[in-house]
Amino acid sequence: MMEASLPLVLLLACTAGAKLRFASYYGDHMVLQKEPYRAIIWGFGDPGSKVMLTLSQNHSVVTKMAQVDESSETWKVILDPVAQGGPYTIEVHQYIKEEVSNMTLEDIYFGDVWICSGQSNMEMTVSQIFNASKELEEASKYPLLRIFSTALIQSHVELQDLGGINLQWSIPTARNLGHGDFSYFSAVCWLFGQYLFEKLKYPIGLIDTSWGGTPIEAWSSKRALHECGLSEYIERNPPSYLDAGPREVSVLWNAMVHPFVNMTIQGVIWYQGEANTLMNTDLYNCTFPALIEDWRKAFHEGSDGQTNRDFPFGFVQLCTDRQVELNDKFPRIRWHQTADYGYVPNKRMSNTFMAVTIDLGDDESPYGSIHPRDKRTVAYRLHLGALAIAYGEKSITFQGPYPQKVQVNETHRLLNITFEEHIQLRHMDSKAFEVCCTDQGTCNWKPAAIVSFSSHSVTLQNPTCTDGIGGLRYAWSEWPCEYQLCPIYNLQALPAPPFITFSHSNPAWIRL
Repeated sequence: MMEASLPLVLLLACTAGAKLRFASYYGDHMVLQKEPYRAIIWGFGDPGSKVMLTLSQNHSVVTKMAQVDESSETWKVILDPVAQGGPYTIEVHQYIKEEVSNMTLEDIYFGDVWICSGQSNMEMTVSQIFNASKELEEASKYPLLRIFSTALIQSHVELQDLGGINLQWSIPTARNLGHGDFSYFSAVCWLFGQYLFEKLKYPIGLIDTSWGGTPIEAWSSKRALHECGLSEYIERNPPSYLDAGPREVSVLWNAMVHPFVNMTIQGVIWYQGEANTLMNTDLYNCTFPALIEDWRKAFHEGSDGQTNRDFPFGFVQLCTDRQVELNDKFPRIRWHQTADYGYVPNKRMSNTFMAVTIDLGDDESPYGSIHPRDKRTVAYRLHLGALAIAYGEKSITFQGPYPQKVQVNETHRLLNITFEEHIQLRHMDSKAFEVCCTDQGTCNWKPAAIVSFSSHSVTLQNPTCTDGIGGLRYAWSEWPCEYQLCPIYNLQALPAPPFITFSHSNPAWIRL
């Protein structure tokens, strides 16, 4: 079904006997993936006909031939690698018997193509964030950032092409960046692309395919869910504070992601997880890595090997929410977003990067505290990870400090946590750290106040534990700190990510 209330939805029905046309997401002003990868252009035509594609710029012309497949009625052209830049013109001619059909794409650039997906925090538009007027006014400064937004469509089968489009490829303007609340265009996606463009200085194509209130199960193929023991799940009465979208398994993968797999892309950024604080929470450490692996495999195979099999995948670790009941589901999802490592990349999540946002809570957000408005800081932290992981700038730090060693001094009731990098302490917090006091095998968490610190460590006052200390955790709550005021940051002003560790399973624990 299609979301009936959407404005500007262009229906693109794919029917038998369709005449020559491009797949729905090819249009004037688009960005195609640059070298070293080879961009793919595909579409529909009359069975048995021949298709000739020409790529031209000034007096340079490249010609490619293809055949329209008899069964699928599709044609596909794999271009030679093209360097960044443009504009190019693409012309396609179909020859069948005595008839010739033609179509043209204008103002085409080559650069990097990024897909942006997830739920409502990815869906929030530029008009909904801090400094919205200024952000919208500056849209015209980025004519080589090109944007595209899918319509909200769901399907029970994998679609070959999109069922609808909200925004065809466009040069950004104040209007198409801030069309409406949770409509288009994604603020995180736009600002991430803006940071990349300012660094890379070449065209960036941004594809926004997101839907508020949706669980990861809806964005996952049935193949991926099978890896985690899931087959069917429907949430019939979702909480009202979530912009509830489809809950059924695979319906958004089928309709809003699968149609893109034939396209060559650079990478993906993802902002989702809030809905899974309400369902299958402790399966997220399986479902999220499984989604990443499955998307990578599908895009690689769909693009005839042109999209990198291990393409970079960035994500936003969940922020905070005042409206939830006091439980630990938000910190559990944050932990599971890293496959229970606490950091990325790791052994289960290669070539990934993460933006930590536990310090960006927004109690005054008119959209509810679950929708914080500081999306520029989110995008900034994401782009650092992209530069390090996707673009190989290894000198860039993109994640806050993570503990390297825990020393427990039972005699003096002190714990010392050592970090590998230089840290900054913004305040002597008494609640962010908690220790697990073991009592007949159960864990009773008690706050451990910071009593001193150095350039690479913090020392905690250990509360009295009858049977000793069994674990340590940091920022393990729905709202662990106020805006940009978590206790621990690095010199790049990146907050330490939340973590949990237990003495029986971590060799980094040392008892003195």
